Amino acid sequence: MTRIRDLVITPVAFRDPPLLNSTGLHEPLALRCVLQLHVDGGIVGLGECPGDRGQLDRLAAVREHVIGHSVHAINRIERAVERTLAGVADPIARRATFSAIEVACLDAQGHLAGVPVAELLGGAVRPAVPYAAYLFYKWAAHPGADEDEWGPATTPEGLVEQARRMIDRYGFRSVKLKGGVFEPDEEIAAIMALRAALPGVPLRLDPNGAWTAETARRVAKELDGTLEYLEDPVLGMDDMAAVAATAPMPLASNMCTTSLETIAPVVERGAVQVVLSDHHYWGGLRRTQHLATVCDTFGLGLSMHSNSHLGISLAAMTHVAATIPTLTYACDTHYPWNAADDVVLPGALRFAEGAVPVPDGPGLGVRLDHDALARLHEAYVRSGRQVRDDAGYLRRFQPGFDPSLPRW
Repeated sequence: MTRIRDLVITPVAFRDPPLLNSTGLHEPLALRCVLQLHVDGGIVGLGECPGDRGQLDRLAAVREHVIGHSVHAINRIERAVERTLAGVADPIARRATFSAIEVACLDAQGHLAGVPVAELLGGAVRPAVPYAAYLFYKWAAHPGADEDEWGPATTPEGLVEQARRMIDRYGFRSVKLKGGVFEPDEEIAAIMALRAALPGVPLRLDPNGAWTAETARRVAKELDGTLEYLEDPVLGMDDMAAVAATAPMPLASNMCTTSLETIAPVVERGAVQVVLSDHHYWGGLRRTQHLATVCDTFGLGLSMHSNSHLGISLAAMTHVAATIPTLTYACDTHYPWNAADDVVLPGALRFAEGAVPVPDGPGLGVRLDHDALARLHEAYVRSGRQVRDDAGYLRRFQPGFDPSLPRW
């Protein structure tokens, strides 16, 4: 039996551009956490998750209850995490804590067996996983800093330029715009500019609940024939259902479908047609596969949500996505925005024609860059940051900014 001997939890902070969204502005540093799961034989399994204070505290609380288990006993480890965090009311928080540990266990198992994680999950059904260019309205630079390599994108023309550069660099064949930033008519104009510039490329728009149902129905009608899907235009299942009843395109969500318990009500209401999975808060890679089975049962499409992340998460996303035949939409990824500060050594992860080939090394197929990890941990310590606060950061420069939704 190969036992877990230690769980090392390292918070990190890495550079993030000034990307705008419905709730504010990305801060100069994004927070993340890297896990190193030490097991017998000198094997170390890697995991990655959000790095807010609450997540770090939960990981610290479960650490001693993970040590001593067999690295193969994932079900028992999950129960130990659930027992330890029984007082945590938010089930997503509990699942997010376990999911990072599950990924580290699977990485270690893959190294022990000499096979990729995708093989442990039943085998890849595709050699590479397509991802979408993730466009953002953005400022040229964080206030007081030099302009970053991407420059500004606050107009349709700026977004078209951003899209062209993303496609030229990574080969993306699908494009998503994070909306909810400007008046809906401005964002309609942006989508129409992208359509004119990129004929035939699937487009998506995600206002993150910034619109009322009335506004969303109008925008959906005006974008008929233009969007592959419209993501979370409104908040809540009831308003999503009201919009879906007249929208000419599918509605996607990672906001009102966040657990298996939410699938039945969205199906009953017809509120969502495409579920955006995310192993970080659905409970890991195996539960992502379970979600895929449920979506297939109910005829729901499946894609993958993303937040600011590093290479360990990208590798985990790619391994599980490669094993799911019904994941037919290109996945989201923030990686192009954050790759310059990665904690994994270069070479294992690359984009080819908009897709990431499944790493063929053992486990996740990525190796930790210990120097980078130390540097980013020091950045975390120096920053004094504990939580992500997009609204608070934007209010430094626009004191009247109100993050309340819906806005239009």
